[in-house]
Amino acid sequence: MPTPKKGPRLASSPAHERLMLANMATSLFQNGRITTTLPKAKRLRPLAERLITFAKRGDLHSRRRVMRVIRNKSVVHVLFTQIAEMMEQREGGYTRIVKIAPRRGDNAPMAVIELVTEPLSAKKATVAEAEAATKAAAEEAPAAEAEAQAAEATEAPAQEAAEEKAE
Repeated sequence: MPTPKKGPRLASSPAHERLMLANMATSLFQNGRITTTLPKAKRLRPLAERLITFAKRGDLHSRRRVMRVIRNKSVVHVLFTQIAEMMEQREGGYTRIVKIAPRRGDNAPMAVIELVTEPLSAKKATVAEAEAATKAAAEEAPAAEAEAQAAEATEAPAQEAAEEKAE
């Protein structure tokens, strides 16, 4: 029997772990924050951030890939409309893990994992806008040059013909 590639699972089997993470991701997108144990929060973060990245793409294929993990259509709708819109300017780091006091019964380390809802800092937002404007200008420049060259090409034969008539 092959040994697992990673360390011990959060649950008894990989299938159970996948289902637990899917349920936690659904709860996170429904409520904005959940309280869980620290190892579960650390395992949930990459999954949640990948799902938000799919939601930012917004196409049908991305929606179907998210639906493989999150089975609740209303949560997927909220993810693609509201959460993806909030995270549009962010390039990553959509979630935050904050450690809290250990659980009382078994002293397990607890954490709150939440979606980052604060906007980017003003400086980063300005830099992002400037880069977008530069990129748009760079894309328009070749088109403008091509139009100018086409106009010169049509004017050049006309000027040559006028010069020949003058001679």
